[in-house]
Amino acid sequence: MGHIFDSLQQFWQFTGFANCQWQNLVMIAIGIFFITIAILKEWEPLLLVPIGFGMIIGNIPMFPGLNIGIYEDGSVLNTLYQGVKQGWYPPLIFLGIGAMTDFSALISQPRLILIGAAAQMGIFGAYLLALSFGFAPNEAGAIGIIGGADGPTAIFLSSKLAPDLMGAIAVSAYSYMALVPVIQRPIMLLLTNKKERLITMPKPRQVSQRERIIFPIVGFLTTAFIVPSGLPLLGMLFFGNLLKESGVTKRLANTASGPLIDIVTILIGVTVGASTQADKFLTGKSVLIFGLGLLSFVIATASGVLFVKLINLFIADPARKINPLIGNAGVSAVPDSARVSEVVGRESNPSNHLLMNAMAPNVAGVIGSAVAAGILLGFLG
Repeated sequence: MGHIFDSLQQFWQFTGFANCQWQNLVMIAIGIFFITIAILKEWEPLLLVPIGFGMIIGNIPMFPGLNIGIYEDGSVLNTLYQGVKQGWYPPLIFLGIGAMTDFSALISQPRLILIGAAAQMGIFGAYLLALSFGFAPNEAGAIGIIGGADGPTAIFLSSKLAPDLMGAIAVSAYSYMALVPVIQRPIMLLLTNKKERLITMPKPRQVSQRERIIFPIVGFLTTAFIVPSGLPLLGMLFFGNLLKESGVTKRLANTASGPLIDIVTILIGVTVGASTQADKFLTGKSVLIFGLGLLSFVIATASGVLFVKLINLFIADPARKINPLIGNAGVSAVPDSARVSEVVGRESNPSNHLLMNAMAPNVAGVIGSAVAAGILLGFLG
């Protein structure tokens, strides 16, 4: 009988109930919350469902030494996590983004690329704020990239500059990407008046296939020569777009924009979520990172809107003025921030469709965040 009790006691020691701490329950609850809002609100469900379930996986209490945890060398989760830790997954995500992105709006209105550049002020503003809060320069750079509203870029840069903060930075970036409509709308309304919101813009001109083929080649050469350290992201982004626009690699483009990006999204979401183990995630630094991430997002949105207002001061022709409501789209949350421009614009004038114009700074923001990451990596790496 004693042997049976000893066996049961040993079994109990290996269960999650015996090893559970309140921090594990908090993180599991956060994971369930992510899944809930993704399903009920449909806020970035392709990202928040994998991340939320990954949080649950990573916070199941376990007996140490079982070699199944994400931070235990040789475990299955640890092997999958190497794609995040070593920065393999983000370039593959960018390949898929390039293969599904239409840069026609930007090609037809190149002046709008400046809005995408202006919105990157959120990155550098948050960098300075993080420094003021005592973060090391490399940590501050990784935190600042949250302002670009680009999860893969945030993971790529934090894996190089601040691996210990990567879980908090990645979850923060993806959380604010999901909250784009909630965060950006009040800022846009606060910084614009009714007259500005009523500005109508002409539809972008038709872009030829030759222009669409030339753009990724010229775009890559230009950005890569300026910021060689951004090559992994920029190279895959423009390569994916060339696959789409060349007209002769449809199968490759479909694979990159379909099965490949779907598989990598699952892996990156689950492993990033699983990396938020309570003992590593529930810290004062994580809370501060979430706060700084929100500030960087606010700064990025405000910078884009205010920059458009500044440009309009120098445009005499009313027909060429830019609606400041597309300034928010300078962040790289494609196409959600452009949709916010459309929705807020139509609230003021139901016949005013800003979506196609907003897509220009939106895709410029994707390029801009990758360039900004390259700059930070070059200086701080």
